[in-house]
Amino acid sequence: MGRPMDIEDIVSGYHAAMLHKSADDLADLYAEDGLHEFPFGGLPPYVGREQIRAGYQAMWDSAGMEAQEVRRLALHRTHDPEVVVVEQDTHVTAGGQPIIVPGLLVLRIRNGEIVHTRDYMDTSAIARVRAAGG
Repeated sequence: MGRPMDIEDIVSGYHAAMLHKSADDLADLYAEDGLHEFPFGGLPPYVGREQIRAGYQAMWDSAGMEAQEVRRLALHRTHDPEVVVVEQDTHVTAGGQPIIVPGLLVLRIRNGEIVHTRDYMDTSAIARVRAAGG
C-alpha cells in the first residue's frame, strides 16, 4: 500500500463515493471501528466499517434519487489536527425534481482513515427528496 491518505484525499474520496453511491468506496475510507453519526434526523449511528458499508448501501438503494454533484463549499481545519469540518451541498434529482441538500461533516481522521463522522444534513431537504422520490 502507498502513503496514508491525507485530508484532501479523504474528503475528495468521500464526495466521489456519495456522487457514485458507492458504499464500498465510502466504507473503505473508515477505520475498521469507525463511527458515523447522524445528529439530526433520528437515524441510528453506524458502528464499524461493515455497518457503515451496509447502512449506506441500504440507504442509497432505497433513496429514489440520483446525485448530480457534491459541491464542497469549504474545508475548515481546526485546532485539533485530526478534525476538519466540511461544508457541502449535494445536488440531487428525485422524481425528476432538482433538490439541493446542504450538509456539514465533522470528520476525525487518524492515520489516514476516518475514525468518526458527525454528519449534519438538512432534514427538511431530505424530507423533500423522500417525498419526490416516492
